[in-house]
Amino acid sequence: MSLADPSSITVSGTTIALPRTSVGEDRSEYTSGDGLNQLTVSHDYGKRIRRMIRFDTSKLSADPFRSDENVTRSMSAYHVIDVPRDGYTAAEALAVWVGLNSLLTASTNAVVAKVLGGES
Repeated sequence: MSLADPSSITVSGTTIALPRTSVGEDRSEYTSGDGLNQLTVSHDYGKRIRRMIRFDTSKLSADPFRSDENVTRSMSAYHVIDVPRDGYTAAEALAVWVGLNSLLTASTNAVVAKVLGGES
């Protein structure tokens, strides 16, 4: 089963449409029309189950060494949920995720801002 098609993500107030561009056995990819943004959802089944949702984004920015040229820069943000094959229900794993997400997004994302600033 896949996410909604198209999916979308809002970054800095701009909504980016992400139509599904690839479907595999345990993986789907959603890519913006300009190819600069991609959402990947995947599941790996080994000794443990790893579920990942990842957003990759790129942009053009000025080359710091040649101001008349632009270069492509990219970054990604992703979440991995790693659970044992048994012992945790989906509801229990979701509760753990909600707790972590609440910590990260409380007080206008203060914890993430601190981590991005190099605090640990």
